[in-house]
Amino acid sequence: MKNLQTAQLYLCTDARKRQGDFGQFLDAAFRGGVDIIQLRDKDLEAAEELELLETLRSVAERHGKSWAVNDRADIALLSRAPVFHIGQKDLPVPGMRLLLPDVSAGLSSHSPEQAAAAALEAGIDYFCVGPVWATPTKPGRAAVGLDLVRFAAGLDTRKPWFAIGGIGLDNIGEVVAAGARRVVVVRAITDADDPEAAAQRLKAALPQL
Repeated sequence: MKNLQTAQLYLCTDARKRQGDFGQFLDAAFRGGVDIIQLRDKDLEAAEELELLETLRSVAERHGKSWAVNDRADIALLSRAPVFHIGQKDLPVPGMRLLLPDVSAGLSSHSPEQAAAAALEAGIDYFCVGPVWATPTKPGRAAVGLDLVRFAAGLDTRKPWFAIGGIGLDNIGEVVAAGARRVVVVRAITDADDPEAAAQRLKAALPQL
């Protein structure tokens, strides 16, 4: 998938219920340079999530960008999501591929062993390493620090990988210095007063592919 190979800035967002601006927020993030947006909101019922994903699909296609579903293969299948992301305790990769043979699939990794396995896993198209720093979006998940980013960079894999976890404008330079060329962010854009400007600044901090 071309969009995945060239993607550098990946955003995870909730449904923006408090702000009530889901569509406008997506537009601003994509305008600012976000390449992939994943809807990740554990409080959604299936029908509500599918409705929001239709909005996400429409906005992404208008910008020529990609979008992702997290965790639920049934939702990914019904929404025809181009990208699907799973964690270490979610569906096993072979089972996921039975349900979603054509999706671009990503896997979270939290240790050198998991990152190395993800780099070699034929059923996985990209992987994430982290959380680099502790983040409230993953309560109870211990931070792994920059060493895992350095390890992933040393794998010399052609498979795209993203650093994730507590990354923002104040520390993205450290992640890049450790070898990351792609990042996943949450609050750096979702909490920004100007999401478009925040995305622009984050994108500018990443090295050219």
